[in-house]
Amino acid sequence: MSEHTDGARERLGRAQAGLLACLVAGAPAPAGFDPERLQLQARALRAKRADIVAEVAPELPEILGTDVFRRLFHAYAARCPLRDNHRWDALDFAGFALERGRLARRERRTLKRWLRHRLGPAPR
Repeated sequence: MSEHTDGARERLGRAQAGLLACLVAGAPAPAGFDPERLQLQARALRAKRADIVAEVAPELPEILGTDVFRRLFHAYAARCPLRDNHRWDALDFAGFALERGRLARRERRTLKRWLRHRLGPAPR
């Protein structure tokens, strides 16, 4: 390959990484992209991710209430990209909610119990 092709691939890779970071990790919009459109797309991706986590762990919206679950999940997803799979995402989110959620005592206690149960040893 030529130096020109290698340079173009490197620039494309940086642009793709910047776009991905903007969409899933809260990074600023890369040059040449409309920041408002990217924010809308990022919100849509966080909402879809919240839907999947709610399917994988339906207890979370039940424990927190749908509105609180959505609000906290969007805050979580804006800071924490998906690192493994959606089951781990649900567990990571529960830890985030306990740490930063300002939950009522009952929700906090129920969420702690849920998280301990999910992280506990596998049944025999």
